[in-house]
Amino acid sequence: MSTQQHAAEDFVWAQDDSVAATPGLTPSQTVGPFFHDALPYPEGPDVAGADRPGTITLAGRVLDGAGDPIPDALVEIWQADENGTFVEAPGIYAEVSPTGFRGFGRCATDTDGGYRFRTVRPAAVPTADGRPQAPHIAMSVFARGMLRRLVTRVYLPEGAHGSDPLLDALPATRRDTLVAVATEDGYRFDVHMQGERETVFLDVFAR
Repeated sequence: MSTQQHAAEDFVWAQDDSVAATPGLTPSQTVGPFFHDALPYPEGPDVAGADRPGTITLAGRVLDGAGDPIPDALVEIWQADENGTFVEAPGIYAEVSPTGFRGFGRCATDTDGGYRFRTVRPAAVPTADGRPQAPHIAMSVFARGMLRRLVTRVYLPEGAHGSDPLLDALPATRRDTLVAVATEDGYRFDVHMQGERETVFLDVFAR
């Protein structure tokens, strides 16, 4: 039987009235990547140990352009410690010791788009060319439909009004999207992926 005959038979079968048609349009579905399923691990949100003095909570939500939660995003943070020192040794995936600090955290969002880290207040660190920066935490956001992470910064409100090259380069109306809000146990920082309150994201990828 020729290829053309096979194709004709397939067409006739597809038009068979005994096969019920799906009512309406087929729902759309984002095809990965599914960071939320593959990358989280139990120790991920613990940047600092539970017994380390001065630990704080950094929590918030990841929201889409309509203000709705994104329940399957993944948030990572990287920061210096209270003395402005970065952790350079391997071990970011190991469980942090009770009084330790590993400088890295990873947290999947929950059904309300929420994330939560246990960490410390970072000290200010200079830029590569020695210019002063306000204390901040580097943050990356991964989500379905995005092949590249989005990168931003979380500035602590106590130091966000000093000299900082990044904040100084932004319009005054946009700076607040990078400044966390103080809470009883630390800070809150909501990430708005799009919309009127869109968080400022950084282009850190080589061209």
